[in-house]
Amino acid sequence: MTPERYATLSAALARRQPDLTVLADNVHKPHNVAALMRSCDAVGVFEIHAVGGAATFRRAVGISGGTAPWVKVRRHAAISEAASELKTNGFQIVAAHFSDNAMDYRLPDYTRPTALLLGAELYGVSEQAAALADLHAILPMRGLVASLNVSVAAALFLYEAARQREAAGMYVQCRLPPAVYADTLFEWCYPGIAARCREKSVAYPPLTSEGELGANPFTASGRAP
Repeated sequence: MTPERYATLSAALARRQPDLTVLADNVHKPHNVAALMRSCDAVGVFEIHAVGGAATFRRAVGISGGTAPWVKVRRHAAISEAASELKTNGFQIVAAHFSDNAMDYRLPDYTRPTALLLGAELYGVSEQAAALADLHAILPMRGLVASLNVSVAAALFLYEAARQREAAGMYVQCRLPPAVYADTLFEWCYPGIAARCREKSVAYPPLTSEGELGANPFTASGRAP
């Protein structure tokens, strides 16, 4: 871990948005999942929520151009479970979905805690999922095509959210809880050691101001090698 690499990781993590997420309901095509993960990383999404398709998400994260482990994935058994958890935590759910009440995608207030709900590639947001959303929003379409690819649509929604949040100064200071920031930074810097710590139920060792290991619990001396 070089000081330059540590500074890059620290700065990127400090821009993560704990209250901007994606709720992907049965989005299963690996290339769409990979593209979605890249867009989430680009706008500072800390973690996304996925319903169904766990195996596909694992494969896609592995081929997503290095976005793992930069964006965490929370998996849920059902859309109702995921929506309930998000709403309990104060999130509004904005569905990318055409309906009689759908508004332009630029109109929702994305500075609020927001989950962008995306449906399966072929069928879009299901009736059940749409009913659980607080708002429906659509992208203006001026040609003959009725909709965009799910990963392209997600990128446009997310960049509008990022634009609003940038204007509101929400990227200026770190918004992650200190303990979450410290643990996540360690996992980004030393994923192998972090995995062993979790396996052995050992606390992550401290890092120096330049990102070096202050101690290594898996050496005989306890010092960094």
